[in-house]
Amino acid sequence: MNFLGELKRRARHIVGPVLGLTLFGYFAYHVVQGDRGLFAWLRLSQQVDAAEAQYRAVRAERIEFAHRVRLLQPSSLDPDLLEERARAVLGVVHPDDIVILKPQARPAAGVPHAPRKAATLPPTPPGFDRRGLDDLITTTLSR
Repeated sequence: MNFLGELKRRARHIVGPVLGLTLFGYFAYHVVQGDRGLFAWLRLSQQVDAAEAQYRAVRAERIEFAHRVRLLQPSSLDPDLLEERARAVLGVVHPDDIVILKPQARPAAGVPHAPRKAATLPPTPPGFDRRGLDDLITTTLSR
């Protein structure tokens, strides 16, 4: 019995520090790994940075669109923009224009692909009158 008594007496002195160390370890783990810990904070910081960059890009695009819309207002019509939009809608080009086509993306290595077609401009609509388009633009600008 002497051995069990000695064990109980020593255990009383060890239980407090072991319990304190366990609680400290538990809270230290959750400070680093928990839902509101350091790693979660770093992950959220990266998400906030990505969202702010996306916001800046979308805002710049919106400002660009607003500027283009202002240029198409009847009170301040930009002749170059009007001609650009008319040509884009009708799908035509002037004989003196130089057309630069964007290169197509190459497929990944080892992926079969269809043969590339030569880039062609859309055909001129039947009955299209270049002078009629010029007259339309001129009369619109003179208003």
